[in-house]
Amino acid sequence: MNNQASNSSRLFNDPIYGFISIPNGIIFDLIEHPYFQRLRRIKQLGLTNLVYSGANHDRFQHALGAMHLMQQAIKTIRDKGNDISAQEEEGVLIAILLHDIGHGPFSHALEHSIVAGVHHEQISLLFMQRLNEQYDGKLDLAIAIFKNKYSKKFLHQLVSSQLDMDRLDYIKRDSYFSGVEDGEIGSERIIKTLNIKNDQLVVEAKGIYSVENYLVARMSMYWQVYLHKTVLSAEFSLMNILKRAKELAANGTNVSVNINFDKFISNSYYQNDFENLEILDCFSKLDDVDIMSAIKIWRNHSDLILSRLCNMMLNRQLLKVDIRNSSFSSDELDAKKRAILEKNTLTNEQLNYFVFTDSIKKATYDFKQDGINILHKDGSVREISETADLLNSTGLNGHVEKHYLCYLNFM
Repeated sequence: MNNQASNSSRLFNDPIYGFISIPNGIIFDLIEHPYFQRLRRIKQLGLTNLVYSGANHDRFQHALGAMHLMQQAIKTIRDKGNDISAQEEEGVLIAILLHDIGHGPFSHALEHSIVAGVHHEQISLLFMQRLNEQYDGKLDLAIAIFKNKYSKKFLHQLVSSQLDMDRLDYIKRDSYFSGVEDGEIGSERIIKTLNIKNDQLVVEAKGIYSVENYLVARMSMYWQVYLHKTVLSAEFSLMNILKRAKELAANGTNVSVNINFDKFISNSYYQNDFENLEILDCFSKLDDVDIMSAIKIWRNHSDLILSRLCNMMLNRQLLKVDIRNSSFSSDELDAKKRAILEKNTLTNEQLNYFVFTDSIKKATYDFKQDGINILHKDGSVREISETADLLNSTGLNGHVEKHYLCYLNFM
């Protein structure tokens, strides 16, 4: 933080946007809170740095970047004659600032491994409600916007939709730090064309090509970065490490690391459990450091599966991954297992940690769910797939499914 900033705001020097203005008051206090500071210790892209070595940026940077874009969006929308009060501005800035506060270690990589079936947005909401108690109800409006319970629906769309400030920041930021130029987008141009029509967020027709480029960039980032097969291999290995540690703990084997992490290894917690402040507090103390410390401890564990998985992770000896559009047959899977058994002494239980198949289904854009609407000069509003030729010709509209086969490929 720059302590020489004006009395009305503080400045944060961001590598993407330059100086970001942080308003004093409740927003600055929330940034200083331990819940938010934890985001400094959670990588934005999990284990992607094993492929793109520069991708070491964190959730803290992303949250501030998304808030900065929200400030720009509010100014643009106001300048076009739409009413947004000072209280609504503060509420939507808090909502976007805290939208990722519920992420666990390594972001999406362990979202359903440390806790069972609880999405990070659900935990974000619980953190926001806890903060609201600490700040005497000052987050009421932010929570209503986050939950899409506020009367002005477009404010929620700015926080969570197919063209929200979250996505505009992470596509641009992840592209920058990974060095994948295909993800570069004109976020400023898109924001300048935002408007409101019938309480819905719209893009003026002159911005349609910028939105098309954004959707193409998003697709490119998913298949080049987020779902890169080596990144997937690392994430699968990390999930298997926690799976094995949980199995050992359930059988009474000692896998203790520290008091907070031990709770999540020894127990399965669901959404209702997080209403217990003790569980939420323990989760708030977990970050990437806990996971890597555990892996370094477990690399010498007496359990051969756990120790081997941990050593593979630390030494970047990752599972090989084959990806294709069609599923892998049981015969193909069995053949791969036989080949691995010829070179490795493994039981059937152990083998399942080192060879398996599954699928990934991803939609770059889904017009059926809160589509991106284009405002034309005649005042009409049409969903973008009805207007944009590129969207349909490039296959961006709809789901893409990829099937993968992971397997051990060394002695």
